[in-house]
Amino acid sequence: MSGTETITLAGGCFWCLEAVYEQVHGVLSVESGYSNGQVERPSYEQVCRGDTGHAEVVKLVFDPSQVSLRELLEVFFAVHDPTTLNRQGNDVGTQYRSAIYTQTPEQAELARAVIAEVNAATGNRVVTELAPLASYWPAEAYHQHYFAQHPGQGYCAFVVAPKVEKFRHTFRRLTKAAA
Repeated sequence: MSGTETITLAGGCFWCLEAVYEQVHGVLSVESGYSNGQVERPSYEQVCRGDTGHAEVVKLVFDPSQVSLRELLEVFFAVHDPTTLNRQGNDVGTQYRSAIYTQTPEQAELARAVIAEVNAATGNRVVTELAPLASYWPAEAYHQHYFAQHPGQGYCAFVVAPKVEKFRHTFRRLTKAAA
């Protein structure tokens, strides 16, 4: 897509990030997947075992004339805990790490700056990995748009929904409803 950018983010279970970023004005597509591991075409079960090296990620295609990468990163750091290594709540393992996977040196430079700001605010506790995107694989079809299709499912109701609500409250100006 001409005039778009792509960034890939990991911040725990991909259902959480996907549900949030599907609400962001200027985000044109959100795809759950697996990234920066060693196995080709890993399955969800393989990634969940934690032995493929992959992180659960969301690949965002966005229009920078509508939402900036800085704004997307601000949302990212607000809706997950970047100070816990390989863990988000009860989701534990390297597949749940906090990470920003970039596609350009400019993205990496901006991400470093935002990480430094978050570090200043948290006392240098950020453990977010920053690396170029490598070995990305889309997740299985049943993982795509999971929260939208299963809002009453236990994990969605008790883990995903509060993150979506926090986003809507904190970043009201970035919601598709506000656009």
